[in-house]
Amino acid sequence: MGRCQRRSAGIGQAADRLMHQATAIIEISTPGIGLVEISSAIAQWVGQQGMRDGLLTLFCRHTSASLLIQENAASEVQDDLIAFFARIAPEGHGLYAHDDEGPDDMPAHLRAALTQVNLSIPLIDGQLALGTWQGIYLFEHRRRPHKRTVALHLMGA
Repeated sequence: MGRCQRRSAGIGQAADRLMHQATAIIEISTPGIGLVEISSAIAQWVGQQGMRDGLLTLFCRHTSASLLIQENAASEVQDDLIAFFARIAPEGHGLYAHDDEGPDDMPAHLRAALTQVNLSIPLIDGQLALGTWQGIYLFEHRRRPHKRTVALHLMGA
């Protein structure tokens, strides 16, 4: 088993350790199918809240886009993810009953259903507890550009 470092603080033990909440909605422009890294924007907003420890929740407010924590060093990872989802949820006329917005409509919903629309990331010592090669991404599943929104909720002290 790995080592475990424990830190704890009682809620409201001191005036500077009272629990706080902060919320925001950010807008992300996407170029079409692909992953848009939003780590810097998220980290900047978290830093502006002045909290040292807590939990950040992100929620994608769409049914044809999703959120991922993924490698941020090799762009081939993103290419492979896009190709993989294209294979398991392909586009094509007549494949799906739901095609109100075109042949990429239902595949986008399937891809979002197979990923996730919310993330939880611990905040420790004022930093998001992401690993060395981890980035936060909005995964756009539609072919054309969109303006997407992600709700942020930070709770901590």
